[in-house]
Amino acid sequence: MKPPDRFTCEDMFRKLDDYLDRALTPEETEMIRRHLEVCATCASEYRFEETLLAELRNKVRRISDKPADLMDRISALIAKD
Repeated sequence: MKPPDRFTCEDMFRKLDDYLDRALTPEETEMIRRHLEVCATCASEYRFEETLLAELRNKVRRISDKPADLMDRISALIAKD
């Protein structure tokens, strides 16, 4: 049986996190890329997820520049609740 040559929207959503993490095979990556070229709904979701990850990375970088014990203090405050 020949493997599929394209992804459905359902396939795309199942693999989106792995695509963003660059954890797919080259073939899967290509199928995702081709799907994003023709599906506005999935392309919109991809842009949203990509932007969200970029913002999170920026925030983590800023936190990593803080005092070494900051995360311990935050964790202790969260544990109190």
